[in-house]
Amino acid sequence: MEKDVLTRFGVSMPEELIKQFDQYITEQGYTNRSEAIRDLVRKVLLEPGGLKADQLVAGTIVMVYDHHAADLPLQLIELQHNYHHDIISTMHVHLNHDQCLEIIVVRGLLSRLRELQHKIQVQKGVLYAELSVTYLDERGAGQEHADAAEHHHS
Repeated sequence: MEKDVLTRFGVSMPEELIKQFDQYITEQGYTNRSEAIRDLVRKVLLEPGGLKADQLVAGTIVMVYDHHAADLPLQLIELQHNYHHDIISTMHVHLNHDQCLEIIVVRGLLSRLRELQHKIQVQKGVLYAELSVTYLDERGAGQEHADAAEHHHS
């Protein structure tokens, strides 16, 4: 995979803000301001409104629900089957006698994943359903892995 070309630019800010930022950099373990700024910009771009609905993304839907709610487990399974092209994996955890935590790993168009999250959230008995995503670099999207030349993930 090719490396991104970095472009240098200047940022002006009040001295007190720089001091606070430098303290943040030290506390977070960054080696320089550029690394911290890059991470902060990426984070802002992933916030609602930062990504386009037709953007290819990957992430998780984390939900907590009452497994005693009438037909809810079956409804959630049916929803997942309806979105099977977008779901990579799921993990189910029994939190206590009544509540379950489910983590759904997803990849697809942001609009479809938001739609799935919303359909989960509105089910009676779902206490929490949150979608968290990161953009997907489309340079390698759709490429098969099985017969590819040997390579290493960094």
